Amino acid sequence: MIIVTIFTRFYRFLKKENLLRLFLLVVILLIAGAFALSWFEKDVNLINSFWWSIVTMTTVGYGDIYPVTLGGRIVGIIIMFFGIGLLGMFTASVASVMVERKLKEEKGMKSFNFEGHIVLCEWNFRAKDILTELRSDKRTKETPIVLISDLEEKPVDDPDLYFIHGDVTEETLKRANLQEAKTVIILGNDRQPENTRDAKVVLTTLTVETLNPKVYSIVELLDDSNIRHCERANADEIIVSSEFNSRLISRAAVDHGISKVLSELLSSKVGNDLFKIPVEQNQVGKSFIDVFLEMKKTEKSIVLALQKGEEGKVIANPDSETVIEKNDFLIVISETKA
Repeated sequence: MIIVTIFTRFYRFLKKENLLRLFLLVVILLIAGAFALSWFEKDVNLINSFWWSIVTMTTVGYGDIYPVTLGGRIVGIIIMFFGIGLLGMFTASVASVMVERKLKEEKGMKSFNFEGHIVLCEWNFRAKDILTELRSDKRTKETPIVLISDLEEKPVDDPDLYFIHGDVTEETLKRANLQEAKTVIILGNDRQPENTRDAKVVLTTLTVETLNPKVYSIVELLDDSNIRHCERANADEIIVSSEFNSRLISRAAVDHGISKVLSELLSSKVGNDLFKIPVEQNQVGKSFIDVFLEMKKTEKSIVLALQKGEEGKVIANPDSETVIEKNDFLIVISETKA
């Protein structure tokens, strides 16, 4: 079954790249050479003739089998001149196709058919940090990430980062197979003026949610006055970078050390991390305070919030008597994911 699949893919590759005719000529010459040698050389059976034909066409030339009759030598001359040339053309054509594919991929000219992947819209210095953090987390270490940006070529050397050149539009989102994506991260383009950057983000969010309402969208804004526009576009999470930084700096000025705690929690590289985990069967029906104490004792974790469903409402620091339900999720601080 595996062999059939391999041959099917190989056939489709040859047909798509217009190499099928050249490949068939190589095969026909190989078979004809084998039968012709077997005809002229009575001491060489058909299996050995095929071996000789392959060895001659590939220029290996072991010398274990060779023609001694005039007819056999003429067959050998034909195989040497035409067979080697045809095989060289075929291998060179395949190599050319591979190089062209690689260049197209680096230049962002390909389309992709991943499933459960992440689509990253736009590239800036924050995108590089986001990629670093995603690769530091074992859950997304090898997750395919498709970047859409108007850069000239792929910005970093990451084997699981795939690049599509162009603006974030309906066409490029379809080339990124948005329909099967799990998450979309929409960043602002720092090369655009501030007054138009957020407008482009809102338009991209609207396009994403129109094409695939089920995808989980995370949006970065510069101005908090545009939050309502992204909410109307059904963005799942909205992060105002300037507001977040301002609040963090002001809080650190009043309560020294808070920024260090947040930096540790938001980094996958060191210390404790934030995780979202589904509630266990034995936790269903218990109060929040009971689960909180149990998690601290058994898992050395601190429960910060409760989420009603995988993408439902998040309740930070719930009331102690809040009852844990079957489809809830816990957002915890822990060294490792439980």
